[in-house]
Amino acid sequence: MNRLQQFKKELQAELNDILAYWMQYSPDKKNGGFYGKIDQENRIIETASKGGVLNARILWSFSAAYNCTKEEKYLAYAHRAFGYITAYFIDKEFGGIYWSVNYKGEPEDEKKQIYALSFLQYACSEYYQSTKLEAAKKLAIDLYCLIEQYSFDVVQTGYLEAFTRAWQPINDLRLSSKDANEKKTMNTHLHILEAYTNLYRIWPEAVLHQSIVLLIKNFTDHIINQNSWHLNLFFTEDWKVKGDIVSYGHDIEAAWLLLEAAEVIKDEKLIEELKDIAVKIAAATIEGLDADGGLWYEKEEGHFIKQKHWWPQAEAMIGYFTAWQITVLPTYLAYSLNSWQFVKNKIIDKEKGEWIWGVDEKDKPMEGEDKVGLWKCPYHNSRACIELIKRIKALP
Repeated sequence: MNRLQQFKKELQAELNDILAYWMQYSPDKKNGGFYGKIDQENRIIETASKGGVLNARILWSFSAAYNCTKEEKYLAYAHRAFGYITAYFIDKEFGGIYWSVNYKGEPEDEKKQIYALSFLQYACSEYYQSTKLEAAKKLAIDLYCLIEQYSFDVVQTGYLEAFTRAWQPINDLRLSSKDANEKKTMNTHLHILEAYTNLYRIWPEAVLHQSIVLLIKNFTDHIINQNSWHLNLFFTEDWKVKGDIVSYGHDIEAAWLLLEAAEVIKDEKLIEELKDIAVKIAAATIEGLDADGGLWYEKEEGHFIKQKHWWPQAEAMIGYFTAWQITVLPTYLAYSLNSWQFVKNKIIDKEKGEWIWGVDEKDKPMEGEDKVGLWKCPYHNSRACIELIKRIKALP
């Protein structure tokens, strides 16, 4: 068996293991849906808040796993996620999705974070591909319309971050406490693009095509630093760059998601442009690779944040594989395989299941982090497995 077939075989086993963990531990059998928090020792925090992003990512992961494997067991958990989201997370008065509900399913943080809307749209499009359920397609299209109505900046283009429950301006726009409080961010634009790309697969309308092309232009005009080939992270409303943090995981994730968007809308000119950009971004992230194959988290003021979180490793597996497919340079395939080797050695929890949050510079697991939480979801790691399984299958 050659190494790509071995890679695929290992990824198929890992996808099964990741989702087996979520099927075993995460369903909340008392209050419905899924628990909001499970710690690194697999202790369930029954009264933890339930996050909109977590639930959308669970819906996407099980839908995508079913679409990849056709294993019926995954569909049951996608149904569970969609049922809970539509019952408890959808704001029936103002539209959109709450950022969080409490463990009983009552609205908690009611703000409209566009990042969360885009993840639910992404997930509903995937779920529709699994089920052909018209309610899922309608919700995905409704979320697109809400984002365009309230978040799209008709003057400067791009998308504004967040609003109150009733779509009024809000003072705190941040996704999390570590983010800058700015009107526009790379992160939200990246995941709107990802969501719109998936929606286009089931709803290939001209208006959506136009939105995707304009989003790609936002990246090439404002978000990608054409000197360093890293991504700028935070912006004022008129696209002035704020701060100089480099996020290696987002860099390598954007490299392949931008190209995927151009491929899905079948724009040949953009495909060629974004192949070139994908390789340039991948080359720029190499500085963030450690000798063990792991990717450092961030660089701030010229210094590495000496942590290796789980999700940049998953994105590196796909991003470097993409660069190899474009260039056929064996170094990029080696980086992808090395990322997987690092994950196997340091990130997969062989005793308790799933992937740990990350390790520090001494390879010690980071303390006090979640196994399941607002941000710790089955999305990055299951997606890396699914994406690479599909790509290896498609190779000549």
